[in-house]
Amino acid sequence: MKETISAKWLSDLAFEAEVDGHKIYMDSSQEHGGKNTGPRPKPLMMVALAGCTGMDVAAILKKMREDVEELTVEVEGDVTEEHPKRFEGMKIIYRVKGKGINRKNLEKAVDLSFTRYCGVSANYAKAFPITYEIIMEE
Repeated sequence: MKETISAKWLSDLAFEAEVDGHKIYMDSSQEHGGKNTGPRPKPLMMVALAGCTGMDVAAILKKMREDVEELTVEVEGDVTEEHPKRFEGMKIIYRVKGKGINRKNLEKAVDLSFTRYCGVSANYAKAFPITYEIIMEE
């Protein structure tokens, strides 16, 4: 199985990619020669991680019949100072809101995402450490 995308140069530092029929625009900040018409590539790596693990956790909690009202996945990335500037670690913060959610089920859902389902975290974990925190809100 192979996945392929193509990013087309638009102008200056702006690119357009089509992913699953959806267009994504990327650009750099004005201070680095872009026009700020889209997000930078590195933050999109964090978006990919949040989306991948978030979808896993939401699906697993639904199967467990947990009454989730809100699920927010935040990703914090530590970037090196020197070039090439790369991630040297990420932390995922799961914020879950709902009545009577079983903490053990939530922890199991997050663990299953990491150990079995999320391909993005599996790839990233080979390059840098990933930690997580779970915050439950009623």
